[in-house]
Amino acid sequence: MRRFNLAVLAALTLSAGLTAAPAQAHDGRRPPGVDHCAADACHFDVAPGTYDVTVLLGGDTASSTSVSGETRRALLPETPVPAGERAVRSFTVDVRTPEGEPTGPAGSAGLDLTLGGPAPALAGIRVTPAPGHTRPGSRGRTPVTRQIFLVGDSTVCDQPAEPYTGWGQQLPQYFRKGLSVANYADSGESTVTYLGNPQLWATVQPHIRRGDLVLVQLAHNDKTTDEATYRANLETLVAGVREKGGTPVLVTPIVRRWFNADGTLNNDTALLVNGLGVNHPEVVRSVAAAEDVPLIDLTAKTKAVVESLGVEGSKALYLYNEKRDNTHTSTQGATVYAGLVRDALVARHLVPKRLIRVG
Repeated sequence: MRRFNLAVLAALTLSAGLTAAPAQAHDGRRPPGVDHCAADACHFDVAPGTYDVTVLLGGDTASSTSVSGETRRALLPETPVPAGERAVRSFTVDVRTPEGEPTGPAGSAGLDLTLGGPAPALAGIRVTPAPGHTRPGSRGRTPVTRQIFLVGDSTVCDQPAEPYTGWGQQLPQYFRKGLSVANYADSGESTVTYLGNPQLWATVQPHIRRGDLVLVQLAHNDKTTDEATYRANLETLVAGVREKGGTPVLVTPIVRRWFNADGTLNNDTALLVNGLGVNHPEVVRSVAAAEDVPLIDLTAKTKAVVESLGVEGSKALYLYNEKRDNTHTSTQGATVYAGLVRDALVARHLVPKRLIRVG
């Protein structure tokens, strides 16, 4: 933790790029760019693209601040700062239209950030285009950085309203500046509909660049998809990623919270076996092995977590208490499951440790 004086604060808030600051600076004066931020939120009129955000946190009293953005994306975990000190944190954010689910509403133009935490304190903020290459379809040059694209369903997507939260919505907070999460997961989608809807795969694929990761978790809605079709669709997605120079990563689906009498999840409902007998996790594992694709076995990982917590303890991970829903996750569950994905990305050497946020 570093202590910052007014000169450092001024350097942060006045440096190149779009700048903003809270209603009062450390010395009580109104700082430059104050119109970008209110007490708990900031807005920047930027074009679609990828942006680096640096925040200066802290104030005269002890504070604890988190940052979310766009459609409820967790961008920075709760960060405590002692009284009279300052802490600098940075992250990279994807800005696009629609800002959440690809088939959902457009949302507001530009970049919207929201402060959270029990005692938020923002002393300064800087937003600049991330270094990189040009995003296709945008006017002029809109730099982007390395990205993790998410292709998935409602258990992954940027859910628009509480209490629903997808694990992809919680994933960005685990990464430092230099890696953004572009969540193109969409509620209700199967491998069939994701490939067939021009708002989905046909929109995602042109944005993929060499060095990008594309995580694919589709299974929950393939309830009537036969095994040959399901396998072929996964192979099509893998080939489409590789065609653009990206790295496909197949992800088995999160489990449904559906217990047997013996306290296990060893049943077709929990483990995503559809009415035709298609064992989705097994097919994903098989395609990953056959195509030499990195695999994140999220089915096995989430099964272990849910079974370890038991019937009562696991309710908080899902929306059982609120909705009697054993498929969709709460913010707590989505955060835990996003952590499993982060750990797997590091373990498979798909994301360097230097880009992982540890504090």
